[in-house]
Amino acid sequence: MPSLMTQTNGDVVVIYFKDAKILDEVQILKISEELMNIATKACGGKLLLAFNEVEYLSSAVLGKLMALHKKCKADKTNLKMCELSPTILEVFKITKLNKIFSIYPTEDKAIAAYKKRGFFG
Repeated sequence: MPSLMTQTNGDVVVIYFKDAKILDEVQILKISEELMNIATKACGGKLLLAFNEVEYLSSAVLGKLMALHKKCKADKTNLKMCELSPTILEVFKITKLNKIFSIYPTEDKAIAAYKKRGFFG
């Protein structure tokens, strides 16, 4: 059973995590594989990770997200994140990952950010 669900919003592939807690090593590896497969298919496109359901995640997930970030950068895929809980956002701030990832409070704001071009929209 997949740990992720994808949905297309315009030209953006939105990836939703199904689990509230991402802590188990097997689960993390499965999610990582699924993310990499989706990223490969979206090569050069737009990906949005939506953390709506996620309450807790293991620090191992951060490493997998960095690997995804590297892959997206190499493939020229535009990766953004949204809907991080205050607790998870704090972890991103402490680890300075908020400086690496484009993080938005809502899915709508993240989708809108893909549409902006330069300073004048």
